[in-house]
Amino acid sequence: MVKTVGNGPRRVLALHGWLGSAEGWGDLPGLIDPERFTYAFPDFRGYGSRRDVPGAYRIAEISADALALADELGWDRFSVVGHSMGGSAAQRVLADAPDRVERLVGISPVPAAGVPFDEQSWALFDGAAEKPENRYAIIDLTTGNRLSRHWIDGMVRASLDSSAASAFGAYLPAWARTDFAAEITGNPVPALAVVGEHDPAIGAETMRATWLNHYPNARLEVLANAGHYPMYETPIRLATVLEDFLLHMPADG
Repeated sequence: MVKTVGNGPRRVLALHGWLGSAEGWGDLPGLIDPERFTYAFPDFRGYGSRRDVPGAYRIAEISADALALADELGWDRFSVVGHSMGGSAAQRVLADAPDRVERLVGISPVPAAGVPFDEQSWALFDGAAEKPENRYAIIDLTTGNRLSRHWIDGMVRASLDSSAASAFGAYLPAWARTDFAAEITGNPVPALAVVGEHDPAIGAETMRATWLNHYPNARLEVLANAGHYPMYETPIRLATVLEDFLLHMPADG
């Protein structure tokens, strides 16, 4: 089962992050213009409505499932929006079906080349499958150590409730250590990277070194007063930036 919003001509696949789910998009779904857009928010294997669906838990598998969903929806062409881990998966969709992707958006997106970790950081992330306190520390870190404990606690609970620990753990090396940058570098798709000014992990500097180098028609948007989760931190501004970018494309296909 997939969550959909709207019935407009601009079709968008929205791929969630490692600590997210199809229901983990904050206020963004309620801010979508339903007359202009149709968004589909799928769960990855091991998450949400597909928590018990077995899989290899790899980026290529997310892409294959996303393309199968597009086929089921009758979408020949569409845009892809991906948050964090979903940003890597969105780029994998582009690599696998370049003729079908109209526009590409990464929200704090994991680069197609993966993410280098030092030993201490890897231990923090690797322990997050079993340790709620690690998930708390990751969310707190990537939002700039500036948000309320109550909100972070809620994010941790939602993450625990919406993901199977085994799948969650398996996805870490999938997004961090998968490198397919050579397959997407030079692709002319219009590509937007959106990052929060308070995200120390995947911010403007990382995007300039990766996203803007990979895509010749790319641009960067830095959101004020946001970290790694702008769909919660600054949802109206995020929705506006997405709408402005995605509306400047053909509506047919």
